[in-house]
Amino acid sequence: MSDEQSRLTKLEEIIAHQAKTIEELSDQLAEQWRVVEQTRAKLDRLTERFLTMEGENLEAPANTRPPHY
Repeated sequence: MSDEQSRLTKLEEIIAHQAKTIEELSDQLAEQWRVVEQTRAKLDRLTERFLTMEGENLEAPANTRPPHY
């Protein structure tokens, strides 16, 4: 194999390896984005629940005597 042929083969191997790495990183990024979206949705639901509970607790408690009086 000539020097030029081996150099071309080496470059093709490098490109194939990089293409595989890019594909793997893309898959990982897509998975992480899915997790971020799920987390964001959970946070939105929890925030809504918290605000609802906070709104319910804004009412002043009834002024009653404790049971020991």
